Amino acid sequence: MRTIAEINEKIKRGEAVVVTADEMATIVAAEGAGAAARKVDVVTTGTFGAMCSSGAFLNFGHTRPRMRMSRVWLNGVPAYAGLAAVDCYIGATELREDDRANQPFPGEFRYGGAHVIQDLIDRKPVQLRATSYGTHCYPRREIETWISLDTINQTYLYNPRNAYQNYNVATNLSDRTLYTYLGILKPRMGNVSYSSAGQLSPLLNDPHLRTIGMGTRIFLGGGIGYVVWEGTQHAPGCARNEMGIPKGGAATLAVAGDLRGMDSRYLRGVSLVGYGTSLAVGIGIPIPILDEDLAASTGVSDAGIQAPVVDYSAAYPNRQPDVIAYVTYADLKSGRVRLNGVDVPASPLSSYSRAREIAQKLKEWIARGQFLLTEPVAPLPGPQEAIPFRPLDDRISP
Repeated sequence: MRTIAEINEKIKRGEAVVVTADEMATIVAAEGAGAAARKVDVVTTGTFGAMCSSGAFLNFGHTRPRMRMSRVWLNGVPAYAGLAAVDCYIGATELREDDRANQPFPGEFRYGGAHVIQDLIDRKPVQLRATSYGTHCYPRREIETWISLDTINQTYLYNPRNAYQNYNVATNLSDRTLYTYLGILKPRMGNVSYSSAGQLSPLLNDPHLRTIGMGTRIFLGGGIGYVVWEGTQHAPGCARNEMGIPKGGAATLAVAGDLRGMDSRYLRGVSLVGYGTSLAVGIGIPIPILDEDLAASTGVSDAGIQAPVVDYSAAYPNRQPDVIAYVTYADLKSGRVRLNGVDVPASPLSSYSRAREIAQKLKEWIARGQFLLTEPVAPLPGPQEAIPFRPLDDRISP
């Protein structure tokens, strides 16, 4: 029906019709996918939740005399310095060296790499400490100083695995309380926890990734970012329903963007009791409505999306394929799901209200002509090209 270039021309003229994914679900239900395709040009999506595989590259600028930093700490959190003289990567889940972690159990994990990233975005001073073995060209051996987002060189977010297409719903069949990355799980199936925006989630609105690929411009952490590669653990070959929606994790994205344009409302350090630290990341992706099929897929509602319920006391840690049941996001968002004949309380680790806010903000950017869509320069691997998952200890050693 239309191309991305044609949609961009409408955006520039202020004529594009842009709706959020939850609005599109209502339009498709009322008028059908064909009418929705003729009416709507762009559907905006959003998600906001903890995404552990995240971090930032920083370049501090050279010291006088020059120094090749071999070990780096930011506010006491170790950063990886095995890159170049004054480059480092700070990972979201890295802890302060003086953090006692889970001793005593459960640990509080009050500060980690994700909190360093948030402090930088908030323009707070961050203590930099670095040491070196010294070389002829980089003779300095140590430095202790303060940096901020505005006093160093490049500072960009690079997250190797974000925006899971779908994900587990966690529960606990054991007799003890579990502390996990999906929150606290009560004994004997006392609750379930999930982390997805459901009908607003970006990759569920384009389940075959027809418009999302390398180079796709996105909302990232309150600023502009890009899809730069497939995410780690990208596995789009899982079982799908009749609408093509995966019934498991499936696709993931690697994303990047300039920290200087970001906002800690949409990029925040979080502490998960008994587990560790993580980074809550806000991502919004515009889906261009090129034809009726894309209108239909962006019209998906929570009732049409199922997620697997998995036992995190045995099946998940031991990598067993057992799924207790599949539940819809409509059930999850009602606050209770039915499992084995029992009503179980359900609660999200992600924020649906913040996801809606992201989708609405992206809608406003596009409507004002401040955000144009991009044509992916390359597709992400599909089910046939993706590397199959195998347990690490089953792989052949040289």
